[in-house]
Amino acid sequence: MQQWTFVIAAYAVTLLGTAAVSWLSWRAMRRAEAQAEQLADRA
Repeated sequence: MQQWTFVIAAYAVTLLGTAAVSWLSWRAMRRAEAQAEQLADRA
């Protein structure tokens, strides 16, 4: 494997990992906001 192939692959893995963590965090935040909204409506 050439050096630049490895560098490009490393950047791709990093970008995909960052996108996946961001998306999962966003989903968790939306779920938590919905639960907080339900609790606020009960009070």
